[in-house]
Amino acid sequence: MSTGAGAIYHHVANKDELLAAAAVELVARVAGTGPSDASVRALMLSVFDVIDAHPWLGAQLSRAPWQTAVLLILESVGERLEASGVSKRHRFDVATALVNYIMGAAGQYAAGSRLPPGVGRTAFLETVAKDWTSRAGREQFPFVHAIAAQLARHDDRRQFAAGVDLILAGAAALP
Repeated sequence: MSTGAGAIYHHVANKDELLAAAAVELVARVAGTGPSDASVRALMLSVFDVIDAHPWLGAQLSRAPWQTAVLLILESVGERLEASGVSKRHRFDVATALVNYIMGAAGQYAAGSRLPPGVGRTAFLETVAKDWTSRAGREQFPFVHAIAAQLARHDDRRQFAAGVDLILAGAAALP
C-alpha cells in the first residue's frame, strides 16, 4: 500500500473532489442523514460551529452550493422543520432561508480566514469600523455610525443564533 504523495488521488481525481469529500464528511457529522431529535436551531449552531472550526469549509460550501454537503444541510434542515410542524406549504421557503443564511455566514468565515498574517479578528474589525465611519458620512449612514463601535467586539455565534431565532420566529408566525 502506497501512502506517499499522490496516494489520495487513487480515490479522488483532484483537489476540488478532495475538498468536496472532506466537506461532506464534516457536514455529515453535524447534519446527519436521517431524522433527528435535535432542533433546527441546534442543527444550525452545529453547522456554524463546524464552519468556525474549519474556515476553509465556508469557502468550499460557497464555491458550489449544489454540492452534496449543501444538500445534506438542506435535507437535515427540512426534516427538522417538518418535525417541528412547519407546514409543507412554507417548508421550502423557511428551509432555503436558513440554508442561505448559513451560506452567507460561511462566506464571511471564508473571507475572515484570509486576514493578513499577524492581524487578529478584533484589530481587523476595528480597522473596518474606522473605515466605515471615516468614509461614510454620519448624515448618509447614521445607523452604520451608531453600530460601528460594536463591530469589533461582537460575538459571531451569538449574532448568528439571533438570526436563526428571527427566521424561526417568522416561520412560527406563518399561517
